[in-house]
Amino acid sequence: MPKMRSVYSSHIATIGYDEDARELHVKWDRGKTSIYSEVPPDIAHLVMNAKSVGEALNEHVKVPNLPHRYL
Repeated sequence: MPKMRSVYSSHIATIGYDEDARELHVKWDRGKTSIYSEVPPDIAHLVMNAKSVGEALNEHVKVPNLPHRYL
């Protein structure tokens, strides 16, 4: 699991990116962790540093329907 960091979000507690695996890890405020695969580094960094992390996650990761699983 990558190093996770807290973000200011109404639904996301922490987020982290594993560059080797190209996986974006998102721990939700309710405890589940989502792992999005095949995430390019530039998209991961854009999402992690966005003013609205949730909005960026939806637009750049969820809508393109990148592979997803729960941890």
